[in-house]
Amino acid sequence: MNARAPKGTSDLLPETARAWEYLNRTAQGLFARYGYEPLYTPAFEHTEVFTRGIGEATDIVNKEMYTFQDRAGRSLTLRPEATASVVRSALEHGLVPRGSSTKLYYAGPMFRYERPQKGRMRQFWQIGLEVLGASEPSVDAEVIMLLWRYFEAVGIPTENMRLLLNSMGDDECRPAYRDKVAGFIRSEATGLCEECNRRLDTNPLRTFDCKNPGCISVMAAAPLLRDELCGPCAQHYSEVRTSLETVGIPYSEEPRLVRGLDYYTRTVFEVQADAGLGSQNAIGGGGRYDRLTEVLGGRPTPGLGWALGFERTLLAMRAAGAKIPAPPLADVYVARVDDTVAAEVFVATSNLRDEGIAAEMDHLRRSLKAQFKQADRLGARLVVVIGPEESALGEVTVRDMQSGEETRVRIEALTDAVRARLG
Repeated sequence: MNARAPKGTSDLLPETARAWEYLNRTAQGLFARYGYEPLYTPAFEHTEVFTRGIGEATDIVNKEMYTFQDRAGRSLTLRPEATASVVRSALEHGLVPRGSSTKLYYAGPMFRYERPQKGRMRQFWQIGLEVLGASEPSVDAEVIMLLWRYFEAVGIPTENMRLLLNSMGDDECRPAYRDKVAGFIRSEATGLCEECNRRLDTNPLRTFDCKNPGCISVMAAAPLLRDELCGPCAQHYSEVRTSLETVGIPYSEEPRLVRGLDYYTRTVFEVQADAGLGSQNAIGGGGRYDRLTEVLGGRPTPGLGWALGFERTLLAMRAAGAKIPAPPLADVYVARVDDTVAAEVFVATSNLRDEGIAAEMDHLRRSLKAQFKQADRLGARLVVVIGPEESALGEVTVRDMQSGEETRVRIEALTDAVRARLG
């Protein structure tokens, strides 16, 4: 047996798991103020949800999906991202009544077959949100602001981040621009990598996202979509920028920002962190996808959203020195002097827990001195000592680990006494 996690995966050990839970709690509290509700979709979907939703010409569909057949011969895929799954769920369950909008958030693991590297795993964890049914530029700005506020809330300083903004246009203006970029690629084919030349007939705009230095140099001279936007798209983009400016969200326009998925229209954005990540410095991003519901078989419904990567966000937090709260594993430690009071210790510990107090006891027959050391490691504020003398009197000794003060308390009054000392 190979007792190791599969390549590209990792266990969330207690310290990292606590960080994941902290990021989730922060998200739940912040998102609730903006009116978002939770939605959790299955870890796998029918494959066509992603091939149709994400786009068959994308790298995700072509190279990175974990696809398998179940025993009935159905093609299923571990979700490589959550937006298509959320939209599928909204369609299936009628979550967006006509003339209304719905705000949803999610969290969980995603799966892509990629070369593992710092901040990029084959099973990775995301927190994200989606807004379905709203088309106004103000909701674009609100969604972007929420991403920015979230990173601030978990302790990444503003000066450590950059918000990049662009518009991808829509079906009115993007086709002509796409053809123009394709023509440019043909004229510069010898200076571009094999992969970019392959994208010529499938997804030429993805050439802007290539990290090959030669391709970056060539594409710097390519035509830009901002110069080709139709009137409605240009107006929408202008109003998004104005709204961000009115609430003081700093951004930089990046006309070559295209994101990696076919479903994006109009607004796209990305937050990058300056420290702790190297070249893979995007910690979150997203955009608008006004055609995705139609692609998946629903009626026209505008949508937009974003996702952040847990692993990269954690790297950025650590680089910024952000502190992740680590609550004590026990508020109270119940120690026994010897084995004759084991039953009393067990009952006292259980009673404290039943009253909502985090309590721990010894299960390894440690000495009293070792029990005090264990209480200190767990962060316990109080140690309750029970020995033969205390048991005979129906009392316990309560020691404050900060002040060292000790008091005797009647066993039946222990819970109230502990509550009073813990505040």
